[in-house]
Amino acid sequence: MVDGDQMVSEALAYRLGTAPDLCVTGHCTSDDPRLAELIRSLRPDVIMLEGGQLGPAVGEIVQRLIAACPTAEVVVLGAGHDAAQAVEAARAGADAWVGQHHGADELESVIRGVCEGRPWFPPDTFGAILRALREDISRAREHGDPLDMLSPREREVMASMAEGKGGRQIAEELMISTDTVRTHIRSILSKLDVHSSLEAVCIARSAGLRPRERAGAGVRQRNTAQPRPPDRGRR
Repeated sequence: MVDGDQMVSEALAYRLGTAPDLCVTGHCTSDDPRLAELIRSLRPDVIMLEGGQLGPAVGEIVQRLIAACPTAEVVVLGAGHDAAQAVEAARAGADAWVGQHHGADELESVIRGVCEGRPWFPPDTFGAILRALREDISRAREHGDPLDMLSPREREVMASMAEGKGGRQIAEELMISTDTVRTHIRSILSKLDVHSSLEAVCIARSAGLRPRERAGAGVRQRNTAQPRPPDRGRR
């Protein structure tokens, strides 16, 4: 957990710690010089940033957190219905933005969801987020075909993302670990110079990337078909 009032943070940490599958491993403020070192040593699955007092500056902090641990999911706990902050969090690469008016049970569900590759933002922020992402996409188009920078494996991951698949499903289909998927996604975001998976998918589709053909399934079907017995009546 990063930032926030100490009493609130401790209460929230205690509440999350009662869940059988969640464990708060550390707490630090965003201005602590040891922040990056602490995150790298703990290697958390999720970093929760209490961004209520940060305003638009939340984007810069999110980028620092991602740089310290690219495989971690970042969940921003915002204040009220600050759509502008949700936009900045999404552009910076946050996986979720949850208003403080949401309950602990909802926060738990969001944390579990991002671990399974399901980002979450309030529905009433979608319009503002999409407008901001379209602006970023328009700037990216000025630099030619962005997909040329991706490796073959990254293009496979990107194609799966374009099909709406989460990290766990991508890992199973490509037979790699979920940590490897996250590393590829972070690399994709860096190469495309974007900060969210949604933005990367929009750019990929604008560049002509389409869902993959299911050729592999056809091969498996042909391989499992029973061979036709020879006609022994002919010579």
